[in-house]
Parts: sequence; structure tokens; C-alpha cells
Amino acid sequence: MPRATNDTRPVHRPGRVSLVAQVLLLQIVVLVVSLAVGFGWHISKLDDDMRTEHAERALAVSRAVAGDPDVRRILGTLQGRELDAATLASGVLQREAVDIAQRTGVLFVVIANADGIRVAHPDPDEIGEHVSTDPSQVLDGEDVINIDRGTLGESVRGKAPVRDDQGRLIGFVSTGISTQRVADATHRDIVVTIGLATAALAIGVVGSVLIARRWRRLTLGLEPDDLVDLVGEQRAVLHSLADGVLAIDERGRLRLINDRARELLDVDAPVDTGVDDLGLTSRIRRVLQTPHHEPIAATVGDRVVVVSSHRVDADGRDLGMVLSVIDRTDIENLTRELDAVRIMSEALRAQRHETANRFHVLAGLLRQGDIDEAVAYLAEVTGSAGRSGLAGLENIAEPHLHAFLDAKAVLARERGVALTLGPQTWVAGTLRSSVAATTVVGNLLDNAVDAAATGPAGAVEVELLTDGATLWVTVADTGDGIAFEDPDDVFAEGVSSKGGGSAPGGRGMGLALARQICQRYGGDVRIADPGGPRTSSRTVFVADLPDAMTEGDLT
Repeated sequence: MPRATNDTRPVHRPGRVSLVAQVLLLQIVVLVVSLAVGFGWHISKLDDDMRTEHAERALAVSRAVAGDPDVRRILGTLQGRELDAATLASGVLQREAVDIAQRTGVLFVVIANADGIRVAHPDPDEIGEHVSTDPSQVLDGEDVINIDRGTLGESVRGKAPVRDDQGRLIGFVSTGISTQRVADATHRDIVVTIGLATAALAIGVVGSVLIARRWRRLTLGLEPDDLVDLVGEQRAVLHSLADGVLAIDERGRLRLINDRARELLDVDAPVDTGVDDLGLTSRIRRVLQTPHHEPIAATVGDRVVVVSSHRVDADGRDLGMVLSVIDRTDIENLTRELDAVRIMSEALRAQRHETANRFHVLAGLLRQGDIDEAVAYLAEVTGSAGRSGLAGLENIAEPHLHAFLDAKAVLARERGVALTLGPQTWVAGTLRSSVAATTVVGNLLDNAVDAAATGPAGAVEVELLTDGATLWVTVADTGDGIAFEDPDDVFAEGVSSKGGGSAPGGRGMGLALARQICQRYGGDVRIADPGGPRTSSRTVFVADLPDAMTEGDLT
């Protein structure tokens, strides 16, 4: 099998065009097609638009001249076909028409009377002659725009009628702009348009290159095929892991979580949910916010998990945090079972020693011939047979608790601690979950025995009482009491006055797990008395497990 690696550099595949080249080529093609269609359509209309624009300009000049009061007044006196051309050539209208043509840059400004006789023309020889094009439409009082050829060549023309103060039509003004000038303007516009299209294409190409490079950085240089393969492999690996994996990005949003992590952390939120909305415990959130390479134990519901986290960096970029989750519940349960076996074996060893001692006494009496004393001793021994050394244990009918407490008493006695049952002890019925109940009782007793064993003549009292389906457990010890400023801190995960030992994730989980189990049943573990110098009394814990028992009578 190949070794796992975090190398995300692209793998070169011969004959394959890279993502950057594909994006660049595609965008260039799109730009060229778009610009060709857009600017091609604009250029195709440019000649017609330019002719229309110049015709409108020529008509505007004609209207301006036709509206001049002096032109109207003088033209009103120049009617008929027989006019003095020499006088008109040096007249006011001729000078004004030439001046307007020069100032506006048009080819010509021609003024004619109602009979179509020119009274002003750029060529003085044409004055007094009939206009070369048909004037009927403009003499009907309509503005005219057209392209026509006259004495000065082909031009775009705008003709406007001239009326006197009474509204009678007395002539018209015709302004022309050379079609060559229109063609030159069209050519200049085409050149500018092509220049703009080229500039737009250049900008588009540069933008495409930048976008492709940006995309390459965002994908860490991976090609589409690489990304597809990576996602497929990632899903296959993540969802086949026995451990949970949860990843958040640099913004604190959930980016990845496998099924095992959802199960262990009790998370059902969708991807892209914020960390604050995932429902994680405060201890796990602290691990997720700050890298913890060493495993740390935490409780989630009735589970004990070991979590660790590390930050992920790639090419100098912070990609977020990855949290690893391992289930330690089975280990805890196995530890409890091993403790129970060890306690039972210690109890059996102690009972074996006690039985051997009794047989030694009986054998000595018989060897000495003290038959009566031997019979009395044997009667005393057999009279106590079947009774436990823990007074009051007969009040506990539940077999698991009965055997568990009997074994715990032997173990406590070997550590120099006297374990006794409280006077109110009374347990009827059977446990619904022997593991949950013995875990709670065992954790409370272990902590009490550890505390009481630190001083001389240590003592622990446990009292169990059933009230319907509820099991109440009270444990008191003569230890030094709870040393924390806030006694409730003893229930915090990872908090312990003992050494870390070799437990995975550290110690300080017993009382936290006991409280979690009680709360799962709807109960709790409370400190009735913190003990120690502050109260000069015993340390007392009280736990209740609702619905832990099936109701029954003592037999």
C-alpha cells in the first residue's frame, strides 16, 4: 500500500491541457466571439447611422438659415424666374450662405425661391439657374433628407422650406455634406471601434489570466480530475475510519465531518454551520479552538471520548482546524469490568486466607484433643456461613449491587478503610442497567476510599435506598474534603487531585461520567457536604438514578 501523504502538488499527466490553459482559452474564445458579434453589428450599422447623422445635421443648418428673419425678408423680394444673377452674386444672401457653409464645414448652402431659382450658391455661375434636383417635395412645405448628386457632386442633403410672416412658402434652403466626408467619418469611427474592441480583448485576456491564476491558487494547483479523485478518495477514507474526524475552516464554519464523528459528538448540523451552533461541549470547543496534540478526555452524553486537534496550513495559508475523536467508552467499561474482576479476586483471596486460618484453628484443637472446643468453634463458623462481613448487606436484594458492595468492602478493608452500610439501606427490585448503576456507585466509592485512605482510621459509609423505580445513593468519607474553591469544580472533565497516570486522555473523568449517567436518567450527582476544615465534617455525595430499578419486594 502507498504511504499516506499531505502533498497536494499537481500531478503532471501527459497529453492533458491544464486548468489554467483551459480557462484562458475558453474565456478568450468567449471574448472574441462576443466582441465580434457586438462590434460587428455596430460596424455594419455605422455607415447608415453616419449618413443619417450627417443628414440630420444638414437639415438643422437648413432650418437655421430658413428661420433667419433677414433671409425671409430678402427672399420674399426675389421671386420669379427672371432675376439679375450678377446682383444676386454680390448680394446679402450669397455672402451669408457662403459664410454659413464655411463656419459649419458643410459642402454647400443653397437658397432658392418659390420657383426653384437659385439666389445663393457656392458657384456664382449657378446663381439665377434652376436647381439641379427635384424641389417639388420641399416646395410642398415638407422637410427633405436624401442623398443626391448635383452640380457639386454626391452629397447628403437636408432641405427646409422658407415661409414669410404670413406663412406663404417663398422658397427653400438646401444644405449638403459631401458623401466622401461621411465616408471619412465612418472610416474614423470604424478605426476607433476596432481599437476599442482590441483594447477590450486585451483587458479580457489579462483578466482571464489573472482569474486562471487565482483559480489555481484556490485549488492549490489541482486540476479538475485531481479534485474529483481527491474528493472521492477523501469520502471513501473518511467514512471508513473507525475514529471521528471533524474539520472547520479559518472562519469557524463546519467544512467536513464523517459519520463516526457525528455519532460520537452527537452532531446533526449540516456542513457550513458555525462552531457555536454545533452543540459541542465547552471542553471539546476549547480543544477545537486551540490546537491540542496530546489527547484529552471529554464526556458527551454517556460516552467518554478522547479528542485532539491540529491546525492545517498549505502554502502559507491557514485552512482551519481538524479534530480527531476516539471513543473511550468501551475502554472505560472494560476498565470497570476488570476492576470488578480484580475486586472479586481480592475478595476471594482474603476469604481464602480467612478460611485457611479457621481450618488451622480447627486442626489445632483436634490435634490437642479439645473436642468440645472444636465442636463449639465449628458451630460458630457454620452459624456465620453465608453471611457477609458487611453488616446490613442482607437489606440489598439486588444481586449485582449485593456482590459489588461485598467485594468493595473487602478491597476497602485491605486499604485500611472501613466500609459500612448506612442504617437506612434498603434496595428492592432489580437494576434495569447494572453497568450504569455500578459505574455511578463504583466511582463514588472509589473516590471516597481514595480520600479516606490518606488518613488514619479512614471510614466510608454508603447508603442505598430505593423509592419506587428511583435508586438513591449516598456516600460519605472521612477524608480531607474537597480542596477546590468551588466544590462543583470536582465534576469538571479532566479535574483531579490525583496524578495523570497512564489513562488515555488523562484522569478526572470518574465523577464527570457519574454525573453524565445520572443526568441521562433524569437525575444528578450533588455535593451535600464538601467536608474538610471548612465544615469539620465528612464529605458527602448524593446521587439519584430515576427509573433505574424495576420495582419489586425483598425476598
